Amino acid sequence: MPVIDAPTRSRTATGATPPPRAAGTRFLILSAHDYRTSRRANIHFIADELSRRGPTRFFSLRYSALSRWKRDIRLPLDDRANRVERHGQVECFLWKAPVHPFNTRRRWLRPLESLMFDWYARHPPAQLVAWLREADTVVFESGTAVVFAALARRLNPTARLIYRASDSLDAIDSAQYVREAFAQAAADFDAIALVSPAMAAEVASRDNVYHVGHGLDPGLEALGDPSPYASGRHAVAVGSMLFDPETIAIASQAFPDITFHVIGSGRGRMPGYGDNVVVHDEMPHAQTLRYIKHADVGIAPYAAANLPAYLADSSLKLLQYDFFALPAICPHAVVGGYGSRFGYTPGSTESVVAAFLRALHAPRVRSRTALDWPRTVDRLLQPERYPELRLGAVRSDDRRAHAVA
Repeated sequence: MPVIDAPTRSRTATGATPPPRAAGTRFLILSAHDYRTSRRANIHFIADELSRRGPTRFFSLRYSALSRWKRDIRLPLDDRANRVERHGQVECFLWKAPVHPFNTRRRWLRPLESLMFDWYARHPPAQLVAWLREADTVVFESGTAVVFAALARRLNPTARLIYRASDSLDAIDSAQYVREAFAQAAADFDAIALVSPAMAAEVASRDNVYHVGHGLDPGLEALGDPSPYASGRHAVAVGSMLFDPETIAIASQAFPDITFHVIGSGRGRMPGYGDNVVVHDEMPHAQTLRYIKHADVGIAPYAAANLPAYLADSSLKLLQYDFFALPAICPHAVVGGYGSRFGYTPGSTESVVAAFLRALHAPRVRSRTALDWPRTVDRLLQPERYPELRLGAVRSDDRRAHAVA
């Protein structure tokens, strides 16, 4: 692998900022997801839409032999790592390094942790170097990808660099090295697109920060048929992020006449689940929509610990529940201002049951409006064309002053 010296933050070798460049036709995404997995996050839908506009590449990072310990969802792709493979209209590359850096969560190990990240950032595979040089627009998804932002600017000074904040670095417990890399690169991105305004406080920049929420498939309504359910009432929980099985256990015991469908939680049957709980493995996204559209109640069983408030705006499952006018229960912290959600206190049987009863008797109405993915990607690529999206992000020194206050 090539060794790349740490680049400076200037946009050209002379330090001059190049003239603005329109979004090109060659797109590159850097993410810890892989486009080929069955689990679909917002970055997959973005890649779908980009591939309709021009040649699109998806570089998957933060993967190594260590990934087996974490049961990484990309493990089925292991024998296809380190080679280019076309999936649909997208070229994919899963970089399997000898070892990938991670947050040790030990302050005394931080110097070693930083050395690991520094080595990783300085030793990109030749495929990444080539793709960075050839891209017109590079999208960095929040997380480890940002350690390659300065390299991208050095290799390709005129490329448009966009940071897609799918999650806050605090919420995904990113290492200190990653947080510092983002702080150093923030002002040099052409755009920083946050899925929620609540994330702006961690951005050490101001004029390039925008709120670009999740989009929805324009054909979502049709994808929700036919119903997968037998007769009776049904509740559904989709996804594995911060999954709290206790909420499912409480609700299933309290409502034995309702069938609970737990889809893609990453776990099997958990202690306390009633006999009325059906645990489903990961399934294609279109199939999950059928379970959502025809359910009676949606559940977003997020665990309470370190629950980020921005989930009220950014939760893709809650957005999909709302699109299908499905009343949903979720922790109080992520109810937000949405009338179709009913909050509960995680771990409290009384609270979970009360929220579930309210949801069962609620009218089926939408409480928010979301753009489709084509219009969302328009805003992601050139948010400056939409002045209403601009956010006044809080600078790092302002954050410190606020914390002291």
